[in-house]
Amino acid sequence: MSVSSMKARVFLKNNQNVLQLLHRFQSNLAGLDSKKLEITPAGPKEVKAKPEVKDLVFGKNFTDHMLKVRWTANEGWHQPKITPFENFSMHPGAKVLHYAQELFEGMKAYRGVDDKIRMFRPMHNMARMNVTAQRACLPTFEGSEFVECIRKLIQIDQEWVPHCTSSSLYIRPTLIGTEAALGVSPANEAELYVILCPVGPYFATGLKPVNLLADPNFIRAWPGGCGFAKMGSNYAPTLWIGKHAEKYGCQQVLWLFGADHEITEVGAMNIFALFDHGSGKKELVTPPLDQGIILPGVTRRSIIELVSEWGEFEVSERKVTMKEVLEANSKGQLLEMFGAGTAAVVSPVGGIYFDGKMQQIPVPETSLAQRIMNSMSDIYYGRVKHNWAIDVEEWKIDRNQHLQDYVNAEEKLRRVEAA
Repeated sequence: MSVSSMKARVFLKNNQNVLQLLHRFQSNLAGLDSKKLEITPAGPKEVKAKPEVKDLVFGKNFTDHMLKVRWTANEGWHQPKITPFENFSMHPGAKVLHYAQELFEGMKAYRGVDDKIRMFRPMHNMARMNVTAQRACLPTFEGSEFVECIRKLIQIDQEWVPHCTSSSLYIRPTLIGTEAALGVSPANEAELYVILCPVGPYFATGLKPVNLLADPNFIRAWPGGCGFAKMGSNYAPTLWIGKHAEKYGCQQVLWLFGADHEITEVGAMNIFALFDHGSGKKELVTPPLDQGIILPGVTRRSIIELVSEWGEFEVSERKVTMKEVLEANSKGQLLEMFGAGTAAVVSPVGGIYFDGKMQQIPVPETSLAQRIMNSMSDIYYGRVKHNWAIDVEEWKIDRNQHLQDYVNAEEKLRRVEAA
């Protein structure tokens, strides 16, 4: 027997569970079907009082209903169900509780100035969720079918969407491995569910600059890992470092990677920097996704496309290091920096604590961050008509749109599987 054949047999033996799971995903098991959706309305005693917008705290108030879809290895996806909001009953041996086999998404719906409710680019979240599911050995699904079920959930709980153009309905799709077994192997049972939360503005009194701790001793993600995936196991390890940052007067962490201190993300957001290279040339830079260490954010992609359409700056997805940022800042060539994500949309950077010193970052009074915030808000709340904002009633969605950020991530996973 050749060495390569022996290696192949060892791989098959050691990865039998994974290969069986991949085979199940590709078989003819039942797919997620929105036409089978069953709806059980909440009764009078299950309907909750809705909080005032001024009293909303992120992720603390939940609507009256939730969406649940069960999956089993032998049958595939079961009937989707919208039920009154309720607690789960889960076996203490469920995989998610021991091996963090889970993932989630973050998306929003907005009530516009015309009282119409719109979702923002929901197929991007579905594509990213499926990429993460593959990486976590959890079942994938047809994104357009799942988002149709989410649409129904929003319609049922539509009065929970704040009547305010600074607030929104936060949507949290989640997928967890629920099989009750302690063996370290992919779950044979899973639960896909969605809960909804009305949320107020992230910055109640306008955009506020944050200070960042940049310490190369702490690394969020690395090539070959899961930095591109939206799974809870990427977030829990960052909590301690976030608390550590407070000692230095910082509210977030600027994640660095490698010997040259490559900038990757800020907190749980993507990062942007605006440079002035002289002679009227300005460049908006965000780190690239090619190493698989950065989450392909929906807001990130939207900002790249939006600013590119303006045609005023060069927009680059390229490597940027602390050395470049600090040198540009010392020469007055760094105009501003900001984070970008679903919760805050944009978050200006006011300072970076690096190498024992707080480096002040410019925060212009008339900033690009504020302009982006205004432009995105116009789309969210229907002041500007845009195909990114999908009316939940008219529901004109492209099921076959090509989403390159997630296609690239999926192709990398396929190459690894085929190797």
